[in-house]
Amino acid sequence: MLQRRMASVSSRIREIQEELRIVDDQLSHLVDDADEKSLRALVSETPAAEFEHREARKHSDAMLRHRASLMGSLAELNAKMDELLDRMKEPTT
Repeated sequence: MLQRRMASVSSRIREIQEELRIVDDQLSHLVDDADEKSLRALVSETPAAEFEHREARKHSDAMLRHRASLMGSLAELNAKMDELLDRMKEPTT
């Protein structure tokens, strides 16, 4: 039972780590895009450019929140794995 739970937690940790790699890559592009559109909005001073900048910033902010959520989930799973490992060390009666 304990080993199955550990395998499940371990699998979920790997999934989240892979998702984090993808999110980090996407986040890099979204932040670059938002920065570029911010500069464009400053230079052009048009409502359309400002709108594009706000939309790009919303997307990068949403991805940052998603990344923070994944990091929280990963921390919880690592704590759960530590707990399971501690239980495994306990002597059985």
